Amino acid sequence: MAPFVDRRQAELSALAGLAGTELRRATTGVAKVHASIADGVFGGLRIAFGRRADPARMVHNAFALAAYSTAGGSADLVGKLAGIVAEVPTAGRAPSETSGGAVALGILNGLIGDELSEEASPLAAGMTIRVDGREIPPTAEALRAAFPTAGGHLTVFLHGLMESEYAWEIGGGPTYGRRLSDDIGSTEIRIRYNSGRHVSDNGRLLADVLWALVLLWPVPVTDLSLIGHSMGGLIIRSACERATREDLYWAALLRHTVYLGTPHLGAPMARGVHAATAALGGLPVTNPFGNLLRRRSAGVRDLFHGTLTEEGWRDVERDVLRQPLPGDAPLLPNVRHLFATASVTRSADHPLGRLFGDGLVLAGSGRGQSRYRTIGLRSSDGFHIGSAHHFTLLNHDGIYAWLRSELRPRRALESRSDAFRINVR
Repeated sequence: MAPFVDRRQAELSALAGLAGTELRRATTGVAKVHASIADGVFGGLRIAFGRRADPARMVHNAFALAAYSTAGGSADLVGKLAGIVAEVPTAGRAPSETSGGAVALGILNGLIGDELSEEASPLAAGMTIRVDGREIPPTAEALRAAFPTAGGHLTVFLHGLMESEYAWEIGGGPTYGRRLSDDIGSTEIRIRYNSGRHVSDNGRLLADVLWALVLLWPVPVTDLSLIGHSMGGLIIRSACERATREDLYWAALLRHTVYLGTPHLGAPMARGVHAATAALGGLPVTNPFGNLLRRRSAGVRDLFHGTLTEEGWRDVERDVLRQPLPGDAPLLPNVRHLFATASVTRSADHPLGRLFGDGLVLAGSGRGQSRYRTIGLRSSDGFHIGSAHHFTLLNHDGIYAWLRSELRPRRALESRSDAFRINVR
């Protein structure tokens, strides 16, 4: 029980400290904007009225200094008081183990997860297997207890940016994993990770988790299917790149990779934030907002072009406006690489559908194909739904029917087909 209580208190204490720190940062940013505007106003008054405007400026500055100093002190006090409250032992689960807490921490990790990881914060998510919110250690005993009906076909699910494993429950009803378990006998494995870290870092961690999972699974693993939403698909590709490079055993068991709304060629959102950062940093009055956007996580930065490997970002200047294209990792051979896209319009070819895609990812990026770049996905392995958005892909009857058809063991289909041909004869 002690580790359980410690985890809850550690997370609450970290949240309290982070609240105070971010409140002070926000106060400092507002103060800088205020000062920049005030300098412009009083500069104009001095031109018009000369030194007679100086007393008013001095009074204003004194009041502003007192106000922001008080606000900054209040932020520290809020953090300290919240920290004291967090240290009081109480019953209940840690925030990271509840659905609401996991969702909130998923957003936080997507925004500043790389900072949290560098600080070894208890709020930084690791690459972990989760069941009902709880972390399942990759040990034979823990896996056997968590998956009492374990089968040989594993379907591993990775959420997207600023999400958690609870994202697969959006829309209500059973998850894809639960339905696949009922219909084709696979076992659902949900993964949680820190989406603020580089895709390459998460790819390396996923490769390690899959290695342990396959090695220690209660029964022999015969088939492995990896399903990723949005950024989760990039991480799958990054893990496969490492598996190829290091000849990892689990790659030989991999039958399918499924990319649901994955920005293989990058996402407009990431490019827009990148451009806004450069634009806002040019003026004193907007520079604080530029600094705020400049804090965006490594994971968000990787979505500019869909960067998979460390070589793709290691020697690149973070804030230059034009980012060089990264190298694309080849797709694993002898694996079916499936993908699904969505568009806010009924047809993906509608002008608005081409412009907005699913709201976050364009259809061309989801297909991994443009005039200048292609990753090698086959159009025959794709599926599209219209009048839908990016998060519709997480739980949709049409997507599920397609998944069930494509992930169903081919051996069983072929044997039934052979039997049918014999009966016809």
